[in-house]
Amino acid sequence: MRRLLLWMARNRWLRDHLPRLWFARRAVRRFMPGEDPASALDAAARFKAEGIASEFTRLGENVTTVEEGDAVAEHYLGLLADIRARDIDGEVSVKLTQLGYDLDVERTLAHARRLAERAAESGKTLWVDMEGSAYAEGTIAFYERLKATNPNTGLCLQSYLRRTAEDIQRLLPLSPQIRLVKGAYAEPPAIAYQGKHDVDTNYVSAAVALLDAMHAGHTVRLGLGTHDVRLIEQIAEHAAALGLPKASFEVQMLYGIRMDQQRRLASEGYLVRDLIAYGEAWYPWYMRRLAERPANVLFALRQIIG
Repeated sequence: MRRLLLWMARNRWLRDHLPRLWFARRAVRRFMPGEDPASALDAAARFKAEGIASEFTRLGENVTTVEEGDAVAEHYLGLLADIRARDIDGEVSVKLTQLGYDLDVERTLAHARRLAERAAESGKTLWVDMEGSAYAEGTIAFYERLKATNPNTGLCLQSYLRRTAEDIQRLLPLSPQIRLVKGAYAEPPAIAYQGKHDVDTNYVSAAVALLDAMHAGHTVRLGLGTHDVRLIEQIAEHAAALGLPKASFEVQMLYGIRMDQQRRLASEGYLVRDLIAYGEAWYPWYMRRLAERPANVLFALRQIIG
Protein backbone atom coordinates (compact mmCIF):
# COMPACT_ATOMS: atom_id res chain seq x y z
CA MET A 1 0.00 0.00 0.00
CA ARG A 2 2.79 2.43 0.91
CA ARG A 3 4.62 1.79 -2.38
CA LEU A 4 1.40 2.24 -4.34
CA LEU A 5 0.60 5.55 -2.63
CA LEU A 6 4.12 6.89 -3.19
CA TRP A 7 3.88 5.89 -6.87
CA MET A 8 0.58 7.75 -7.09
CA ALA A 9 2.22 10.81 -5.49
CA ARG A 10 4.85 10.88 -8.26
CA ASN A 11 2.51 10.12 -11.18
CA ARG A 12 2.08 13.28 -13.28
CA TRP A 13 -1.21 12.21 -14.91
CA LEU A 14 -2.83 11.48 -11.55
CA ARG A 15 -1.45 14.72 -10.13
CA ASP A 16 -3.04 16.69 -12.96
CA HIS A 17 -6.41 14.91 -12.94
CA LEU A 18 -7.32 13.49 -9.52
CA PRO A 19 -7.47 16.86 -7.70
CA ARG A 20 -10.31 17.92 -10.02
CA LEU A 21 -12.57 15.12 -8.80
CA TRP A 22 -15.09 15.91 -6.07
CA PHE A 23 -14.29 12.88 -3.93
CA ALA A 24 -10.57 13.69 -3.87
CA ARG A 25 -11.24 17.27 -2.77
CA ARG A 26 -13.62 16.02 -0.11
CA ALA A 27 -11.11 13.48 1.21
CA VAL A 28 -8.32 16.03 1.60
CA ARG A 29 -10.44 18.10 3.99
CA ARG A 30 -9.29 15.76 6.75
CA PHE A 31 -5.75 17.08 6.46
CA MET A 32 -6.20 20.78 5.70
CA PRO A 33 -8.80 23.40 6.67
CA GLY A 34 -8.85 24.96 3.20
CA GLU A 35 -6.73 26.00 0.24
CA ASP A 36 -6.43 29.67 1.23
CA PRO A 37 -4.26 31.18 3.99
CA ALA A 38 -7.31 32.72 5.71
CA SER A 39 -8.65 29.22 6.42
CA ALA A 40 -5.30 28.24 7.93
CA LEU A 41 -5.16 31.36 10.11
CA ASP A 42 -8.73 30.81 11.33
CA ALA A 43 -7.86 27.23 12.31
CA ALA A 44 -4.78 28.46 14.17
CA ALA A 45 -6.87 30.98 16.10
CA ARG A 46 -9.10 28.13 17.28
CA PHE A 47 -6.07 26.09 18.34
CA LYS A 48 -4.68 29.04 20.29
CA ALA A 49 -7.76 28.99 22.51
CA GLU A 50 -6.93 25.35 23.34
CA GLY A 51 -3.29 26.03 24.17
CA ILE A 52 -1.97 24.57 20.92
CA ALA A 53 0.48 26.54 18.79
CA SER A 54 0.59 26.40 14.99
CA GLU A 55 2.98 26.02 12.09
CA PHE A 56 2.03 26.96 8.53
CA THR A 57 3.18 25.66 5.18
CA ARG A 58 1.93 26.55 1.72
CA LEU A 59 1.90 23.42 -0.41
CA GLY A 60 3.98 23.28 -3.57
CA GLU A 61 7.54 22.51 -4.63
CA ASN A 62 10.01 22.70 -7.53
CA VAL A 63 8.99 26.01 -9.10
CA THR A 64 10.16 26.42 -12.70
CA THR A 65 10.88 30.17 -12.83
CA VAL A 66 12.62 32.57 -10.47
CA GLU A 67 9.53 34.77 -10.63
CA GLU A 68 7.47 31.97 -9.08
CA GLY A 69 10.00 31.67 -6.27
CA ASP A 70 9.90 35.43 -5.74
CA ALA A 71 6.10 35.30 -5.51
CA VAL A 72 6.24 32.51 -2.91
CA ALA A 73 8.65 34.56 -0.79
CA GLU A 74 6.33 37.57 -0.96
CA HIS A 75 3.41 35.36 0.00
CA TYR A 76 5.20 34.14 3.11
CA LEU A 77 6.23 37.67 4.07
CA GLY A 78 2.58 38.61 3.98
CA LEU A 79 1.59 35.52 5.93
CA LEU A 80 4.11 36.30 8.67
CA ALA A 81 2.67 39.81 8.91
CA ASP A 82 -0.86 38.36 9.22
CA ILE A 83 0.25 35.93 11.93
CA ARG A 84 1.68 38.81 13.93
CA ALA A 85 -1.37 41.03 13.36
CA ARG A 86 -3.68 38.30 14.65
CA ASP A 87 -1.42 37.56 17.63
CA ILE A 88 -1.19 33.87 16.73
CA ASP A 89 1.57 31.68 18.13
CA GLY A 90 2.48 30.60 14.62
CA GLU A 91 5.63 29.77 12.71
CA VAL A 92 6.27 29.06 9.03
CA SER A 93 7.92 26.09 7.31
CA VAL A 94 9.19 26.51 3.75
CA LYS A 95 10.41 24.14 1.05
CA LEU A 96 13.57 25.42 -0.61
CA THR A 97 12.51 24.22 -4.06
CA GLN A 98 9.36 26.32 -3.71
CA LEU A 99 11.57 29.38 -3.19
CA GLY A 100 13.59 28.62 -6.33
CA TYR A 101 16.44 26.45 -5.00
CA ASP A 102 16.67 24.45 -8.26
CA LEU A 103 17.17 27.66 -10.23
CA ASP A 104 19.26 30.00 -8.07
CA VAL A 105 20.60 28.97 -4.67
CA GLU A 106 21.85 32.47 -3.77
CA ARG A 107 18.50 34.06 -4.58
CA THR A 108 16.79 31.39 -2.47
CA LEU A 109 19.15 32.14 0.41
CA ALA A 110 18.29 35.83 0.15
CA HIS A 111 14.58 34.93 0.31
CA ALA A 112 15.13 32.71 3.35
CA ARG A 113 17.07 35.43 5.15
CA ARG A 114 14.29 37.96 4.54
CA LEU A 115 11.71 35.51 5.86
CA ALA A 116 13.82 34.72 8.92
CA GLU A 117 14.25 38.42 9.64
CA ARG A 118 10.47 38.94 9.43
CA ALA A 119 9.87 35.94 11.72
CA ALA A 120 12.44 37.29 14.21
CA GLU A 121 10.41 40.47 14.59
CA SER A 122 7.84 38.34 16.46
CA GLY A 123 10.41 36.12 18.17
CA LYS A 124 9.50 33.17 15.94
CA THR A 125 11.41 30.50 14.03
CA LEU A 126 11.56 30.02 10.27
CA TRP A 127 11.64 26.30 9.51
CA VAL A 128 13.31 24.77 6.45
CA ASP A 129 11.58 21.62 5.31
CA MET A 130 13.47 18.55 4.07
CA GLU A 131 12.55 17.14 0.67
CA GLY A 132 13.73 14.00 -1.14
CA SER A 133 17.17 12.53 -0.45
CA ALA A 134 18.66 14.18 -3.55
CA TYR A 135 18.28 17.48 -1.67
CA ALA A 136 19.51 16.30 1.74
CA GLU A 137 23.13 17.42 1.55
CA GLY A 138 22.31 20.66 -0.23
CA THR A 139 19.58 21.51 2.27
CA ILE A 140 21.83 20.89 5.26
CA ALA A 141 24.62 22.98 3.74
CA PHE A 142 22.04 25.70 3.01
CA TYR A 143 20.86 25.58 6.63
CA GLU A 144 24.43 25.94 7.89
CA ARG A 145 24.79 29.15 5.90
CA LEU A 146 21.37 30.45 6.93
CA LYS A 147 21.88 29.66 10.62
CA ALA A 148 25.16 31.61 10.62
CA THR A 149 23.29 34.85 9.88
CA ASN A 150 19.82 34.02 11.22
CA PRO A 151 19.83 32.06 14.50
CA ASN A 152 16.03 31.83 14.54
CA THR A 153 15.95 29.11 11.91
CA GLY A 154 15.14 25.40 12.15
CA LEU A 155 15.61 22.35 9.96
CA CYS A 156 13.64 19.18 9.35
CA LEU A 157 15.52 15.85 9.52
CA GLN A 158 14.16 12.44 8.50
CA SER A 159 14.76 9.33 10.59
CA TYR A 160 14.45 6.92 7.68
CA LEU A 161 17.65 8.29 6.15
CA ARG A 162 20.73 6.37 7.28
CA ARG A 163 22.77 9.59 7.36
CA THR A 164 20.63 11.35 9.99
CA ALA A 165 22.68 10.34 13.04
CA GLU A 166 25.80 11.86 11.48
CA ASP A 167 23.86 14.95 10.40
CA ILE A 168 22.79 15.56 14.01
CA GLN A 169 26.39 15.46 15.22
CA ARG A 170 27.36 17.79 12.38
CA LEU A 171 24.71 20.33 13.35
CA LEU A 172 25.05 20.30 17.14
CA PRO A 173 27.76 23.02 17.22
CA LEU A 174 25.25 25.38 15.55
CA SER A 175 22.73 25.24 18.43
CA PRO A 176 20.20 23.86 15.96
CA GLN A 177 16.43 23.79 15.99
CA ILE A 178 15.45 20.37 14.65
CA ARG A 179 12.06 19.00 13.65
CA LEU A 180 12.43 15.23 13.53
CA VAL A 181 10.10 13.33 11.20
CA LYS A 182 10.13 9.78 9.87
CA GLY A 183 10.19 10.65 6.15
CA ALA A 184 7.64 10.36 3.37
CA TYR A 185 9.46 9.95 0.04
CA ALA A 186 10.27 6.76 -1.88
CA GLU A 187 13.96 6.13 -1.20
CA PRO A 188 16.25 3.16 -2.02
CA PRO A 189 17.43 0.76 0.72
CA ALA A 190 21.03 1.90 0.30
CA ILE A 191 20.26 5.29 1.82
CA ALA A 192 17.02 4.78 3.75
CA TYR A 193 15.61 2.26 6.19
CA GLN A 194 12.61 0.47 4.68
CA GLY A 195 10.91 -1.28 7.61
CA LYS A 196 8.78 0.46 10.23
CA HIS A 197 10.77 -1.06 13.09
CA ASP A 198 14.07 0.26 11.76
CA VAL A 199 12.64 3.73 11.02
CA ASP A 200 11.10 3.92 14.50
CA THR A 201 14.29 2.73 16.15
CA ASN A 202 16.32 5.36 14.34
CA TYR A 203 13.71 7.98 15.24
CA VAL A 204 14.04 7.28 18.96
CA SER A 205 17.84 7.10 18.67
CA ALA A 206 17.97 10.50 16.95
CA ALA A 207 15.63 12.11 19.49
CA VAL A 208 17.61 10.64 22.38
CA ALA A 209 20.86 11.97 20.88
CA LEU A 210 19.36 15.47 20.80
CA LEU A 211 18.04 15.19 24.36
CA ASP A 212 21.42 13.93 25.54
CA ALA A 213 23.03 16.92 23.85
CA MET A 214 20.65 19.25 25.73
CA HIS A 215 21.54 17.53 28.98
CA ALA A 216 25.24 17.98 28.17
CA GLY A 217 24.75 21.73 27.77
CA HIS A 218 24.09 22.16 24.05
CA THR A 219 21.39 24.62 23.05
CA VAL A 220 18.92 22.57 21.03
CA ARG A 221 15.26 22.93 20.19
CA LEU A 222 13.60 19.60 19.37
CA GLY A 223 10.27 19.15 17.65
CA LEU A 224 8.89 15.61 17.47
CA GLY A 225 7.08 15.51 14.13
CA THR A 226 5.23 12.23 14.60
CA HIS A 227 1.72 10.99 15.37
CA ASP A 228 3.09 7.88 17.05
CA VAL A 229 2.19 8.59 20.68
CA ARG A 230 4.02 5.45 21.79
CA LEU A 231 7.28 6.90 20.47
CA ILE A 232 6.55 10.30 22.00
CA GLU A 233 5.99 8.74 25.41
CA GLN A 234 9.14 6.65 25.10
CA ILE A 235 11.16 9.77 24.30
CA ALA A 236 9.45 11.69 27.12
CA GLU A 237 10.52 8.97 29.56
CA HIS A 238 14.14 9.42 28.49
CA ALA A 239 13.85 13.19 28.92
CA ALA A 240 12.43 12.73 32.42
CA ALA A 241 15.23 10.32 33.32
CA LEU A 242 17.71 13.05 32.36
CA GLY A 243 15.87 15.55 34.55
CA LEU A 244 14.58 17.50 31.55
CA PRO A 245 11.08 19.01 31.80
CA LYS A 246 8.20 18.27 29.42
CA ALA A 247 8.85 21.66 27.83
CA SER A 248 12.32 20.50 26.72
CA PHE A 249 10.78 19.33 23.45
CA GLU A 250 7.72 20.05 21.35
CA VAL A 251 5.16 17.66 19.86
CA GLN A 252 4.38 18.66 16.26
CA MET A 253 1.45 16.90 14.59
CA LEU A 254 -0.48 17.52 11.40
CA TYR A 255 -3.86 19.23 11.24
CA GLY A 256 -6.70 16.74 11.46
CA ILE A 257 -4.66 13.80 12.73
CA ARG A 258 -4.95 12.52 16.31
CA MET A 259 -6.53 15.73 17.50
CA ASP A 260 -7.65 13.94 20.67
CA GLN A 261 -4.02 13.17 21.46
CA GLN A 262 -2.90 16.70 20.61
CA ARG A 263 -5.39 18.10 23.09
CA ARG A 264 -4.53 15.50 25.72
CA LEU A 265 -0.81 16.16 25.48
CA ALA A 266 -1.37 19.92 25.66
CA SER A 267 -3.54 19.48 28.76
CA GLU A 268 -0.76 17.43 30.38
CA GLY A 269 1.78 20.22 29.98
CA TYR A 270 3.52 19.25 26.75
CA LEU A 271 4.26 21.91 24.14
CA VAL A 272 2.09 21.02 21.15
CA ARG A 273 2.25 22.63 17.71
CA ASP A 274 -0.20 21.77 14.93
CA LEU A 275 1.17 21.86 11.36
CA ILE A 276 -1.45 23.46 9.11
CA ALA A 277 -0.98 23.03 5.36
CA TYR A 278 -2.91 24.95 2.74
CA GLY A 279 -2.75 25.73 -0.97
CA GLU A 280 -3.89 24.33 -4.29
CA ALA A 281 -0.86 22.06 -4.91
CA TRP A 282 -1.97 19.50 -2.33
CA TYR A 283 -2.07 16.25 -4.29
CA PRO A 284 1.53 14.89 -3.92
CA TRP A 285 1.69 16.08 -0.30
CA TYR A 286 -1.64 14.40 0.45
CA MET A 287 -0.59 11.07 -1.09
CA ARG A 288 2.65 11.11 0.92
CA ARG A 289 0.63 11.71 4.10
CA LEU A 290 -1.47 8.64 3.32
CA ALA A 291 1.69 6.64 2.58
CA GLU A 292 3.21 7.58 5.96
CA ARG A 293 0.39 5.72 7.66
CA PRO A 294 -1.70 3.63 5.22
CA ALA A 295 -4.40 3.29 7.89
CA ASN A 296 -5.20 6.92 6.98
CA VAL A 297 -6.71 5.59 3.75
CA LEU A 298 -9.62 4.31 5.85
CA PHE A 299 -10.11 7.76 7.35
CA ALA A 300 -10.04 9.27 3.88
CA LEU A 301 -12.70 6.86 2.66
CA ARG A 302 -14.88 7.72 5.64
CA GLN A 303 -14.44 11.40 4.84
CA ILE A 304 -15.70 10.78 1.30
CA ILE A 305 -18.84 8.90 2.29
CA GLY A 306 -19.48 10.70 5.61
